[in-house]
Amino acid sequence: MKNIQLIIKSKIALLLLLWATACTELKDESFDRIIASQFTPASGDVASLVGAAYTNWRDVLQQWNGLFRTQEVSGDQLVMPARPNGWVDGGVYRRIHDHKWTADDDIAVNNWNRSYAGIANCNRIIYQIESGSIPFTDGKEAVIAELKVLRASYYYVLCDIFGNVPIITQFDVPAGFLPEQSTRKQVFEFIVKDITDNLPLLSDKNDPTTYGRFNKWAAHTLLAKMYLNAEVFTGTAAWDKCIEHCNAVINSGAGYALEATQKEVFKTNNESSKEIIFAIPFDIKYVTDWNGFSIHMETLQPANQATYNLLNTPWGGICAIPQFINSFDKNDERLTSNWIQGPQFSAGGTPLNCTLGAFAGKPLSYINELPGVDQSEEIHGFRLGKFEIEKGTTVNLSNDWPLLRYADVLMMKAESLLRSGKADEAATLVTTVRQRNFKANPTKATVTGADLMKGSAYDYGLRNTTTSTREGGADIKYGRFLDELGWEFAQEGRRRQDLIRFGVFTTKSWLSHKPNGAYRSLLPIPRPELNKNSNLKQNDGY
Repeated sequence: MKNIQLIIKSKIALLLLLWATACTELKDESFDRIIASQFTPASGDVASLVGAAYTNWRDVLQQWNGLFRTQEVSGDQLVMPARPNGWVDGGVYRRIHDHKWTADDDIAVNNWNRSYAGIANCNRIIYQIESGSIPFTDGKEAVIAELKVLRASYYYVLCDIFGNVPIITQFDVPAGFLPEQSTRKQVFEFIVKDITDNLPLLSDKNDPTTYGRFNKWAAHTLLAKMYLNAEVFTGTAAWDKCIEHCNAVINSGAGYALEATQKEVFKTNNESSKEIIFAIPFDIKYVTDWNGFSIHMETLQPANQATYNLLNTPWGGICAIPQFINSFDKNDERLTSNWIQGPQFSAGGTPLNCTLGAFAGKPLSYINELPGVDQSEEIHGFRLGKFEIEKGTTVNLSNDWPLLRYADVLMMKAESLLRSGKADEAATLVTTVRQRNFKANPTKATVTGADLMKGSAYDYGLRNTTTSTREGGADIKYGRFLDELGWEFAQEGRRRQDLIRFGVFTTKSWLSHKPNGAYRSLLPIPRPELNKNSNLKQNDGY
């Protein structure tokens, strides 16, 4: 059983009560109600109480057509092509690939609603504590500070995805309340201030009591994320500030370090990983939503049920874009450890066959080829295998999601150094991250500052059965560093953000995708929100 303080097993009924009755959207009728008003917390109840606001991160990240797909399926690494058993669903996945989403599409509506649900939960609990509805004798200020930093993390998603959004810090709003829209720069400044003001009150511990919660070091890492993207978010770069907060974590003495192998960070029981700074806990005993953490179901073909003795038949679907796979050094261990490829076998070693489409009855062997987003067979595309797939699991995995990890801190510092003219210092950090991935060929782990100044090895251009173009990646400034981010952080729900920062997201083609307007770096404000709030203005271009 996992030792996770966020999901206190003995308090799970309380957590679910708080979560189930929480206000989740501005339109809800529960703004004038105090939830769980009879609850008087003891010191051991704090994690369960605060956990009611953390649980929304699971929905934001992993629920159907949410943040993960927004960040990954819109990028140049992953695609959800039409399969023999479907995966068309009205063209939603193609629209994400083509950057032709609308204000009515799931990725707009779900990212907005789920992020604001987390914000509403934070505001609710803060209100209950400050009003005395949930009485505290000790530690009140620290709990409120933690909730405000958690709230800032939801605003970080909104700032990244939508840019111009309302800032809501009250739970007890009057009837008919319509929040004003803030600019992206104002949202950025609010996030930074809320984290900075509350960071001193957070715990400096890195142990089971802070696992899955914002301690000081997770807050510093989130600030580093904000400053890494400051030029995109505000128009003004802040590389020095990013380095400052990365250094706070590096020099914390809290025990964060790279794992000997990257795979340790993503195994089923990864809660003790020294590389994880902030995790979103998952456990199939308590996370039973159909799409709680179902990435294995969304990528494996049906026959792979026998590979892992899964309780349910996988659905097929998401896979790697071949151009991305071709960018890897063949000796990079991440190529084989993170991507399921080649002939497939049962747990007992029996070769598996395809069960659907033109290859039904023939050997199931994943190849690095893909006709395009509109068609594919079971064999097409390497499958996602970064997170360990536990034998005998359900439709969900029990791996905790490392939303913030130490390798990212090192790479954020490296990128900031590179962009500040200190390429050789950046190369030292990149080499440190690479070393665990080239143990059989250690000389290949070393990169130089001159290497990082080069363009990308990604061979951009349209590549499908109807069209083939050659754009290359040599023209991308610091493109080699973008490659390094791709190789290290693939499948982690962040590629869109990285591509935007390097000027690639709306300018390059891959597979069936071609540029569809610079304004696509932001999603549209969902139409239902515009219809109910006259204070909102749609993002440019939509």
